[in-house]
Amino acid sequence: MRIARFSIDGNVAFGAVEGDSPPGTTEGLVLDIIKGIPFADFELSGTKVPLNKVRLLPPVLPNKVIAFGRNYAEHAKELGNEVPDAPFAFFKPSTSVIGPGDEIQYPGFSEELHHEAELAVVIGRMCREVPRERVKDVVFGYTAANDVTARDVQKREKQWARAKGFDTSCPLGPWVETDLSLDRASDLTIQCTVNGTQRQLGRTSDMITSIEDLIVNISEAMTLLPGDVILTGTPEGVGPLNVGDEVAVTIEGIGTLTNKVVKRG
Repeated sequence: MRIARFSIDGNVAFGAVEGDSPPGTTEGLVLDIIKGIPFADFELSGTKVPLNKVRLLPPVLPNKVIAFGRNYAEHAKELGNEVPDAPFAFFKPSTSVIGPGDEIQYPGFSEELHHEAELAVVIGRMCREVPRERVKDVVFGYTAANDVTARDVQKREKQWARAKGFDTSCPLGPWVETDLSLDRASDLTIQCTVNGTQRQLGRTSDMITSIEDLIVNISEAMTLLPGDVILTGTPEGVGPLNVGDEVAVTIEGIGTLTNKVVKRG
């Protein structure tokens, strides 16, 4: 099931996305409005609205976004970094999260903004110290993410809080796909285009540390809450974004997340 969060006539709700559409469009898609919230038992209301009549929001509002760095060997190599001996994580604040179609605001303190296409894991229940064999039980679903990075700031500052945590630096969407198994999610195509030109093309099977082991790693340290998001790393091909660019992240079996870059006002 594809679960979207949306607004219509000033009201915010979740809905199940139904139907098929040509790539990159919402034509023919409808939302069956959910009674309640998707992290608990819910029912479909039967009230349906065309998806192109609503505004899609970030599919979840995470308490925290936990991102893992250098989880693809070729990406580490392209930036001149060593492959880490163990997973290492950093945070993106909730204020960095935006949805499909929202604007990425180019921060005034950077002159080198980069895209990073990533598979995002959405947590479905409160959990801590999750054993590897139980990871599938705490995953709600998967969505596309763009770990937008002020690369020049990342290079000169030891901590990545500003480089990766600025407002609008974490586009998520367009919805959460709940029907992907862990095995399937572990071998999906990830693609990023800028103004229609392909920049990144990889597979989640190229991850150094698996989805299961990333969740085991971070849940050893902290409690994960429903709606929390885990970013699993980016394949090679990261590169610059400029004001006016349209950047799209497409993940096989999930969908396409598209955002435009604007100058921060």
